[in-house]
Amino acid sequence: MAKSPTPYRALTPERRLTLVSSALAKHKGARALYAQRLAAKGGGFRAATLVTWPVEKLAREFVRLNAQTAQDELELLQMLYVDLEPHIQITFLEAAGVKHDAGVIPEELEPPYADADAVARGAAAVLTQHGDDGRHYLRTLVVYNLPSWPGLDAELAKTETAS
Repeated sequence: MAKSPTPYRALTPERRLTLVSSALAKHKGARALYAQRLAAKGGGFRAATLVTWPVEKLAREFVRLNAQTAQDELELLQMLYVDLEPHIQITFLEAAGVKHDAGVIPEELEPPYADADAVARGAAAVLTQHGDDGRHYLRTLVVYNLPSWPGLDAELAKTETAS
């Protein structure tokens, strides 16, 4: 049986390219970090050369060579759902009754953020309002943050066997 791709690798290459480009434009250290990752993959370019490439070219090569680490993938997905497309997370948090500021959970809140019934309401709202994009968001939570959302894996499994 083939291993399921990570939530990040389940995104289309175009979507990954958009995320990496956004990270390069937004985060100061991303260019040097991603250039380092690319240089480590091989191909004959030194990090000092790669860091001079235009954002689009560096991002394209980074995605093409799958140079992302597991930590990069997590950070890119967090950027996707908190910074670039917070509407899905906002839907989930609102329906689950979790305090937030534009989709950002306050630092002082401790996991789990909601009980299983609230998580089920949040999951249902996300799937109803956001379809497959919402399903991807929920899978991302299951993979990276399940302890914070009790019962989410079971809720998602129910909907995947029903569809």
